[in-house]
Amino acid sequence: MLEKYIEKKLVAEVKKIGGIAAKFISPGLDGMPDRLVLLPLGKMAFVELKAPRKKPRPLQIRRIKQLQKLGFTCYVIDDVEQIGGILDEIQSS
Repeated sequence: MLEKYIEKKLVAEVKKIGGIAAKFISPGLDGMPDRLVLLPLGKMAFVELKAPRKKPRPLQIRRIKQLQKLGFTCYVIDDVEQIGGILDEIQSS
């Protein structure tokens, strides 16, 4: 399974529940997560997508930790089976 497939599934599932999974591109700030998930009622999280069993690069890990220190929620998804649970977590936060 490719990362692109997981990403498309995430975008579709977010759209189903009335949200946006914006592609997040930050020129000059490498290592930022792939998607910014924005859900109804002001719920949001950063999501890094990976192919199955692949791990974030060291720079991505540092960036995720930096965002978490600032109080933002971040997830790494490497399996479509994780999507539903993560969206539930974001909605209930």
